[in-house]
Amino acid sequence: MNALSDDEQLDSLKSFTKKYGSAMISGILIALIAFFGWEYWQKKNLAESQMETAKVQQLMDDAKNAQGNANVFNALSATADKIVKEAPDSAQAIQTQLLMAKLAYDKADYAHAERALKKVENSKLNDTGLVQVVKLRLAYAQLAQNKYDEAIKTLSLVTDPAFKATADEARGDVYVAKNDIENAKKSYQSAWDALVERQQERQILQIKLESVGVLVDDPDVERPILETQVDES
Repeated sequence: MNALSDDEQLDSLKSFTKKYGSAMISGILIALIAFFGWEYWQKKNLAESQMETAKVQQLMDDAKNAQGNANVFNALSATADKIVKEAPDSAQAIQTQLLMAKLAYDKADYAHAERALKKVENSKLNDTGLVQVVKLRLAYAQLAQNKYDEAIKTLSLVTDPAFKATADEARGDVYVAKNDIENAKKSYQSAWDALVERQQERQILQIKLESVGVLVDDPDVERPILETQVDES
């Protein structure tokens, strides 16, 4: 089997990322809103924030009913800003920013998504896991704007071992965008090793590895092997 050239590998992975990247990120953000929003609501005194909670619920309902409408998005942004201004570090404000980041991704407004995620990042957020996930999503928002160095810097702040594989994979995506195939290989392989050790799902990562010339014979057992052109002479 002949290895793909660097240009072919790069084009293949960029095509894959363009086709599926936004959908994957959007799906992750939806999960964030559902899970972490509920977690935070459970930790807060709901009796003191029923009105703000109702505002956020209305915002989510409006967002669901107005997908793809740019004018409604602007109105939702204004409402979200009011909620955040009233209590910037509240559970409702954090959930609102995550929602606006998701909506911004849906309309390819990555600058808006970045701003929303930075507000969450800079809030008085006392949840290590959520902080790490927000930084990962922030890095992808920066990557989508070709802010490669900023994305790499953001990913360097993802230090929790539980997120190492995800951070390494994201770092690989940034290096691919920078046309730095060698560092992309190293980052993807590091992510692969971590996922193999934890026996976690890695089919998408396998596609990325093969796109940059790293072949996996048995994804359940074998480490990826760095593949170069085989000389059969």
